[in-house]
Amino acid sequence: MKYLIVGLGNIGPEYENTRHNIGFRVLDALAKASNLVFTDGRYGATCELKIKGRTLLLLKPSTYMNLSGNAVRYWLQKENIPVENLLVVVDDLALPFGMLRLKPRGSDAGHNGLKHIQQILGTDNYARLRFGIGNDFPRGGQVDYVLGCFPPEQESELPSKLERAEEMIKSFCLAGIQLTMNQFNNK
Repeated sequence: MKYLIVGLGNIGPEYENTRHNIGFRVLDALAKASNLVFTDGRYGATCELKIKGRTLLLLKPSTYMNLSGNAVRYWLQKENIPVENLLVVVDDLALPFGMLRLKPRGSDAGHNGLKHIQQILGTDNYARLRFGIGNDFPRGGQVDYVLGCFPPEQESELPSKLERAEEMIKSFCLAGIQLTMNQFNNK
């Protein structure tokens, strides 16, 4: 069975460690833990992780956040992966820093990357792992906050938060979304 795991973010060194790139960082951590290296290809960088008879195609789109749907559609079609086997890892302002929420489907919640994916796929019936980045910014400061880096105290906590996100991704692919949601969302 094959899964497409998409980490949303923006390409380029100016975005590398920003809050908005947490999807890229989750996939980078997952690849590093498995000694995998991403290869640049059409619409993004990919690598394959095999676990217990399943293939996880990890994708970091090169389309920038607001056009992520183009990369997702391309790789779903190219690899013949059903949308039910799609998991998108995304930053979430509504969740406190480091909180993770796995949902089997849902709205874009104002996130432009999810909005474009939903528009291109014509459905919101795909899983998403929301990674909380908090919302400690002054009124009107959302863009600067999202495109800013984590402060040192949060950056030092990131490795354990990224590890937990890796566990959730693996559980989603191995055990299915309901079990995964029950395992992690109630903690």
